[in-house]
Amino acid sequence: MRIDKLLANMGFGTRKEVKQLLKKGAVLVDGIPVKDSKTKVNPEMQKVTVHGEEVVFKDTIYLMMNKPPGVISATEDHVQETVIDLLEEQDQILSPFPVGRLDKDTEGLLILTNDGQLSHSLLSPKKHVPKTYYAKIEGVVTQEDVDAFNDGVTLEDGYKTKPGALSILHSGEVSEIELIITEGKFHQVKRMFEAVGKKVTYLKRIQMGGLKLDEKLKLGEYRELTAEELERLLEREVF
Repeated sequence: MRIDKLLANMGFGTRKEVKQLLKKGAVLVDGIPVKDSKTKVNPEMQKVTVHGEEVVFKDTIYLMMNKPPGVISATEDHVQETVIDLLEEQDQILSPFPVGRLDKDTEGLLILTNDGQLSHSLLSPKKHVPKTYYAKIEGVVTQEDVDAFNDGVTLEDGYKTKPGALSILHSGEVSEIELIITEGKFHQVKRMFEAVGKKVTYLKRIQMGGLKLDEKLKLGEYRELTAEELERLLEREVF
C-alpha cells in the first residue's frame, strides 16, 4: 500500500496534507524517514510513525451506537441527519454503514461496519438472528396478545409474521414490554401491535443476536466492539 494512501485512510489528513507531513520528515517507516508519497509499505509488517505516534492499521471497523431519535439509518442524505454524520472523521474514513435499520424515531442498538460478510450474516432471513426491543404501548397488553404474537400476527397487508416472544413488564394504560423477533420488516414492531389494536409510543432496540446495548452509551454515542462482543454477536441464537 502506498504510504500516502495508508496515512490518509488512517485519518492523518488529506492526500495533500499527508504529502506535507512526508516532506517535513515527520513520517518514519521502521525508524527511517520516508518523503516519497509513492513509497510502498506493509502496515502489518512494518512500523510506521507520524511525529512519533505509531500508525495502527485497520481496514475493518465494528461500531456499536446508541442511535438517537430523529436520525436516519442511512449512509447519506441531502436533507436529514444520518447515523454516519454522528461519527468522528477517522471512523467515517473507513466507510462504515448501518447493519439493517432503525426507524427515524426509534432509539437503541445499531451496529455499523464496513464488513459486508458480517452484515449479510446478521440480516439474512436464513440466519434467524433475534432482535430484542423494549417498548411502551398505548393500551393494556394482555396474555391474549402474548399468545397472538407467539403464533405470529397478520399485518395490514396480509403478511403473517414469524412468531415473536412477547414479555409483559408492566400492564396498564401505558404498558411496557419486551419483544424478540427474528425478522426486520418495515416498521414491523409498530405494525404487529397495530394488528392487535394497540399503538407503540416508544421503541428501543436493546439486543441483537448475543450483543446487548452498552447502557453506558448515551444517545448518539458509539464505541468500537470488543473482540469478545464481536464473537458474541455471531453466536447463533434461536428462540
